[in-house]
Amino acid sequence: MTRALFFDLDGTLTDPKPGITRCVQYALERLGCPVPREDELVWCIGPPLHESFAELVGEGQAWRGVELYRERYAARGLYENAAYAGIDDVLRTLRDAGASLYVASSKPLVFVRQVLDHFDLSGHFDDVFGSELDGTRTDKTELLAYALEQTGRRREQAIMIGDRSNDAIGARNNAMAFLGVLYGYGSVEELQGAGATEWVEEPLDLLSVLLDPSRLEPGEGGLETRQ
Repeated sequence: MTRALFFDLDGTLTDPKPGITRCVQYALERLGCPVPREDELVWCIGPPLHESFAELVGEGQAWRGVELYRERYAARGLYENAAYAGIDDVLRTLRDAGASLYVASSKPLVFVRQVLDHFDLSGHFDDVFGSELDGTRTDKTELLAYALEQTGRRREQAIMIGDRSNDAIGARNNAMAFLGVLYGYGSVEELQGAGATEWVEEPLDLLSVLLDPSRLEPGEGGLETRQ
């Protein structure tokens, strides 16, 4: 098996809801803004954090919101998290089948590595890609282009696996195949709206698709189709 599989982190490998939503709440409280309930903040899981705070508090306070979020996240939030049931077995099976595994997350790389280490998942991956603390490569299109360049993997061999529209759009803009996961925080409607045509319900369902060489075609379009 020669496929290169690029996994999102939040909502794909781990369920970060408590940590992310509580850190957003913490930041909003410190900024003196209204604080929604956790369930009202799940839309913040997946997209670049600065974009979420720009929508919550406006562009002028967005980076301050990010700073406050990270203040709590580094100390507590990244541990308020859980690996999805079965994901360790899925990754092990894919590696045993010969796939090359990578992580491609909009989260800062320093936090991505800490989360993977905490859940003993790091050993499954050939390399890990994330954003910089200054916001560089938070856009999934830019991140995946960088990851493909760094790994030297061909686009027609590469598959992005993720739960949100930004994962699907990033894959399409890099002419990669995409597989959605519905156990995360996106919906069928969201994924379809981003051009996705195939998704799975549970982590173990990933194997039936990713181990079948006849499934999943490279995404259409290129960088010029970026949205």
